Amino acid sequence: MRIVLASRSPRRKEILTMLGVRFDVVSADADESSAITDPALLVRELALRKGRAVRELLVREGNFDEDTLIIASDTVVAIDDTILGKPADDADATRMLRLLSGKAHHVISGVALLQGAREMAGFDKTTVRFAPMSDKEILWYVQSGEPRDKAGAYAVQGLASLFIEGITGDYFNVVGLPVHKLDSLVREFTGRSLIELS
Repeated sequence: MRIVLASRSPRRKEILTMLGVRFDVVSADADESSAITDPALLVRELALRKGRAVRELLVREGNFDEDTLIIASDTVVAIDDTILGKPADDADATRMLRLLSGKAHHVISGVALLQGAREMAGFDKTTVRFAPMSDKEILWYVQSGEPRDKAGAYAVQGLASLFIEGITGDYFNVVGLPVHKLDSLVREFTGRSLIELS
């Protein structure tokens, strides 16, 4: 079975590679604008849109097989009923980090599986607790450039680890791909585990 990761994210690619999964990376632009305010519903919908965009691209290119399994994902950070995606610029990253400083927040990732015309989507939620950050620390972190393409303006596996007091849930969900949830969905969708597919 051919597996396609519908993502430009190097972190998602690294996670699947770490698991020993053989896959191709194919990305396509998908409309990410939405009026959905529930984070879990939003990431499920955006993951499905990304998967559908890749499926349509493969069909157009004549490179689509009904057996191909497409994996797509989307991640947001939610705190105090506010959804944080990727920061627009350094000022936006600073705003987000001030919101997160000294508080717990949720990281929610949607996972979508597509095979032929069949689709399935789910989500996972992890709680992350940030230590209080001084303005100097926030400035240092923003100037590092690390927050720029990260949901919530931080990378748990990078310099932001200095400020994280604890995590409850799947660590890999915070990195960008909830491994346990993905495997559960793959088992339900295909009848085989990720290991059996690799």
